[in-house]
Amino acid sequence: MTNAIIAEGLTRRFGSTQALDGLDLAVPEGSVMGLLGPNGSGKTTTVRVLSTLLRPDSGRAFVAGLDVLKDMVKLRRKIGLSGQYAAVDEDLTARENLRMVGKLYHLGTPEANRRSDELLERFGLGSEADRPVKGYSGGMRRRVDLACAVIARPEVLFLDEPTTGLDVRSRQALWDVIVELVGEGSTLLLTTQYLEEADKLSDRITVVDHGRIIAEGTPDQLKARVGSERLELTLASVEDLHAARRLLDRLAQGEVVTDEEEKQLVIPVEDGPEALVTAIRALDAEDVGPVGAGLRRPTLDEAFLILTEGSGTAAPPEPVDTTGERVGTAGKEGLR
Repeated sequence: MTNAIIAEGLTRRFGSTQALDGLDLAVPEGSVMGLLGPNGSGKTTTVRVLSTLLRPDSGRAFVAGLDVLKDMVKLRRKIGLSGQYAAVDEDLTARENLRMVGKLYHLGTPEANRRSDELLERFGLGSEADRPVKGYSGGMRRRVDLACAVIARPEVLFLDEPTTGLDVRSRQALWDVIVELVGEGSTLLLTTQYLEEADKLSDRITVVDHGRIIAEGTPDQLKARVGSERLELTLASVEDLHAARRLLDRLAQGEVVTDEEEKQLVIPVEDGPEALVTAIRALDAEDVGPVGAGLRRPTLDEAFLILTEGSGTAAPPEPVDTTGERVGTAGKEGLR
């Protein structure tokens, strides 16, 4: 399978902070790669390098078959970007913003208008489309920015924490648009703080920390690294909770979590059904009866916390371009 994104040995330093430290990345065409990591781990720096907004100190990268340094003008016509902060013209209406970006992508007036109207409805902005963006809430501005990023159906789309501040309905609308774009052949690199989002959308996930990749795989593969299942027990009292902990510690295949407020015990186990039966029998023998018991698979949140345990990176300063001017999320020469 051809890779739509290739990064080899990318490095980038901001003062004493090593934001990228030899990062390698490969994203197949028509797939969604979730890029996860603690704050300051290098996610946004990676997106900015790959979207031509920031030059790496060393290494090379190719997006849609184009060198991000040598072919940046051509590349900007093939990609879409929505950064962490909405980059919209507040004096224009939402409709005017979308039509302007569509024309910058050379869609032509009829197609730019049609696509703008379609996305305004898709993101729930139809009734507010002709009001200046300066009067919008933060979440509404975010939706306009996201619509601008996908208006030209880009070959490669970069979304840096795209749903931060969005309500559930708007987040679902974005997910639907992403699924549609990927179905049409677009490739997506997604950073997000919502691990449910990464789990739902990503074909593969790359976890970065201190500018390096520390884990890669499908969501299920990453979850498997923290154990196969979790035995969850809810007890009638705190006394029963501690008694159950003493009785069942031997079943644990990892760290046991005790929640006194909820009177809940969570035990990582290997053979879930057998462990559940063993636990119930052991508790019954000591007259410690749970009021609730069940098995569940580990979550991506648990996998992420274990993979990044001990992280304490400080977020690097906002990058500047080679002219010394601040680099924002709004693109140049048609880039969103």
